[in-house]
Amino acid sequence: MRISVSSDMDEPVARALLEELRARGHEVLAYGALSPGDDPQWAVCSETAARQVAAGEADQAVVCCWTGTGASIAANKVPGVRAALCVDAYTAQGARRWNDANVLALSLRLTSGPLLKEILDAWFAAEASEDAEDRGNVAHVGRLDLGRG
Repeated sequence: MRISVSSDMDEPVARALLEELRARGHEVLAYGALSPGDDPQWAVCSETAARQVAAGEADQAVVCCWTGTGASIAANKVPGVRAALCVDAYTAQGARRWNDANVLALSLRLTSGPLLKEILDAWFAAEASEDAEDRGNVAHVGRLDLGRG
Protein backbone atom coordinates (compact mmCIF):
# COMPACT_ATOMS: atom_id res chain seq x y z
CA MET A 1 0.00 0.00 0.00
CA ARG A 2 1.21 3.53 -0.76
CA ILE A 3 0.85 5.80 2.27
CA SER A 4 1.47 9.55 2.48
CA VAL A 5 2.80 10.68 5.85
CA SER A 6 3.08 14.25 7.07
CA SER A 7 4.28 15.81 10.28
CA ASP A 8 4.87 19.39 11.27
CA MET A 9 7.69 18.34 13.62
CA ASP A 10 10.52 15.85 13.35
CA GLU A 11 9.61 14.03 16.56
CA PRO A 12 10.68 10.49 17.55
CA VAL A 13 7.14 9.15 17.15
CA ALA A 14 6.97 10.56 13.60
CA ARG A 15 10.21 8.80 12.72
CA ALA A 16 8.95 5.61 14.37
CA LEU A 17 5.80 5.89 12.25
CA LEU A 18 7.85 5.96 9.04
CA GLU A 19 9.92 2.98 10.17
CA GLU A 20 6.87 0.99 11.28
CA LEU A 21 4.99 1.57 8.03
CA ARG A 22 8.03 0.55 5.98
CA ALA A 23 8.55 -2.52 8.17
CA ARG A 24 4.95 -3.51 7.40
CA GLY A 25 5.78 -3.39 3.69
CA HIS A 26 4.17 -0.08 2.77
CA GLU A 27 5.61 2.43 0.34
CA VAL A 28 5.89 5.67 2.31
CA LEU A 29 5.81 9.21 0.91
CA ALA A 30 7.00 11.69 3.57
CA TYR A 31 6.10 15.38 3.82
CA GLY A 32 6.59 18.37 6.07
CA ALA A 33 9.31 18.11 8.70
CA LEU A 34 9.94 14.51 7.57
CA SER A 35 11.15 15.67 4.16
CA PRO A 36 13.99 18.22 4.05
CA GLY A 37 12.96 21.34 2.17
CA ASP A 38 9.21 20.79 2.55
CA ASP A 39 6.97 23.31 4.27
CA PRO A 40 6.53 21.90 7.79
CA GLN A 41 3.41 23.87 8.72
CA TRP A 42 0.73 21.43 9.82
CA ALA A 43 -1.93 22.93 7.54
CA VAL A 44 0.32 22.73 4.49
CA CYS A 45 1.85 19.29 4.93
CA SER A 46 -1.44 17.71 6.06
CA GLU A 47 -3.15 19.09 2.98
CA THR A 48 -0.40 17.68 0.76
CA ALA A 49 -0.76 14.18 2.20
CA ALA A 50 -4.56 14.32 2.04
CA ARG A 51 -4.58 15.55 -1.57
CA GLN A 52 -2.54 12.50 -2.55
CA VAL A 53 -5.27 10.26 -1.17
CA ALA A 54 -8.03 12.26 -2.88
CA ALA A 55 -6.15 12.12 -6.19
CA GLY A 56 -5.54 8.36 -5.92
CA GLU A 57 -1.77 8.87 -5.71
CA ALA A 58 -1.77 7.29 -2.23
CA ASP A 59 -4.07 4.65 -0.80
CA GLN A 60 -4.15 6.24 2.64
CA ALA A 61 -2.38 8.92 4.65
CA VAL A 62 -1.23 9.52 8.20
CA VAL A 63 -1.07 13.17 9.26
CA CYS A 64 0.56 14.31 12.48
CA CYS A 65 0.86 17.45 14.55
CA TRP A 66 1.34 18.12 18.25
CA THR A 67 -2.29 17.34 19.19
CA GLY A 68 -3.38 15.81 15.89
CA THR A 69 -6.34 18.17 15.78
CA GLY A 70 -4.96 20.71 13.31
CA ALA A 71 -3.69 17.99 11.01
CA SER A 72 -7.10 16.30 10.99
CA ILE A 73 -8.92 19.59 10.34
CA ALA A 74 -6.65 20.46 7.41
CA ALA A 75 -6.93 16.97 5.91
CA ASN A 76 -10.72 16.99 6.21
CA LYS A 77 -10.94 20.16 4.12
CA VAL A 78 -9.83 18.12 1.09
CA PRO A 79 -12.88 16.69 -0.74
CA GLY A 80 -12.96 12.90 -0.63
CA VAL A 81 -10.91 12.68 2.55
CA ARG A 82 -12.28 11.24 5.77
CA ALA A 83 -9.62 11.89 8.39
CA ALA A 84 -9.97 10.58 11.93
CA LEU A 85 -7.96 11.65 14.94
CA CYS A 86 -7.22 8.41 16.78
CA VAL A 87 -5.66 8.26 20.23
CA ASP A 88 -6.27 4.56 20.82
CA ALA A 89 -6.77 1.31 18.93
CA TYR A 90 -10.54 1.17 19.49
CA THR A 91 -11.02 4.59 17.90
CA ALA A 92 -8.81 3.59 14.95
CA GLN A 93 -10.77 0.39 14.40
CA GLY A 94 -14.08 2.25 14.56
CA ALA A 95 -12.88 5.00 12.24
CA ARG A 96 -12.03 2.46 9.56
CA ARG A 97 -15.10 0.29 10.14
CA TRP A 98 -17.93 2.77 10.60
CA ASN A 99 -16.51 5.87 8.91
CA ASP A 100 -14.41 4.27 6.15
CA ALA A 101 -11.68 6.73 7.18
CA ASN A 102 -8.87 7.00 4.66
CA VAL A 103 -6.60 9.34 6.64
CA LEU A 104 -5.34 8.63 10.15
CA ALA A 105 -4.46 11.66 12.27
CA LEU A 106 -2.11 11.20 15.20
CA SER A 107 -0.96 13.32 18.11
CA LEU A 108 2.81 13.65 18.38
CA ARG A 109 2.35 14.52 22.05
CA LEU A 110 0.16 11.60 23.13
CA THR A 111 1.26 8.72 20.91
CA SER A 112 3.95 6.49 22.40
CA GLY A 113 5.81 3.81 20.44
CA PRO A 114 3.73 0.90 21.80
CA LEU A 115 0.48 2.85 21.35
CA LEU A 116 1.47 3.69 17.78
CA LYS A 117 1.78 -0.01 16.96
CA GLU A 118 -1.59 -0.78 18.56
CA ILE A 119 -3.28 2.00 16.60
CA LEU A 120 -1.70 0.86 13.32
CA ASP A 121 -2.62 -2.78 14.01
CA ALA A 122 -6.25 -1.80 14.52
CA TRP A 123 -6.29 0.62 11.56
CA PHE A 124 -4.95 -1.91 9.08
CA ALA A 125 -6.94 -4.87 10.43
CA ALA A 126 -10.29 -3.12 10.12
CA GLU A 127 -12.34 -2.97 6.95
CA ALA A 128 -15.16 -0.65 6.03
CA SER A 129 -18.56 -1.88 7.13
CA GLU A 130 -20.99 -3.10 4.48
CA ASP A 131 -23.96 -2.26 6.72
CA ALA A 132 -26.45 -0.11 4.81
CA GLU A 133 -26.71 2.47 7.58
CA ASP A 134 -22.93 2.83 7.82
CA ARG A 135 -22.57 3.10 4.03
CA GLY A 136 -25.38 5.65 3.98
CA ASN A 137 -23.58 7.81 6.53
CA VAL A 138 -20.34 7.66 4.56
CA ALA A 139 -22.24 8.55 1.36
CA HIS A 140 -23.87 11.49 3.15
CA VAL A 141 -20.44 12.79 4.19
CA GLY A 142 -19.32 12.51 0.56
CA ARG A 143 -22.26 14.65 -0.51
CA LEU A 144 -21.22 17.26 2.07
CA ASP A 145 -17.93 17.59 0.15
CA LEU A 146 -20.03 18.65 -2.83
CA GLY A 147 -22.18 21.05 -0.81
CA ARG A 148 -25.22 18.80 -1.21
CA GLY A 149 -25.49 17.38 2.34
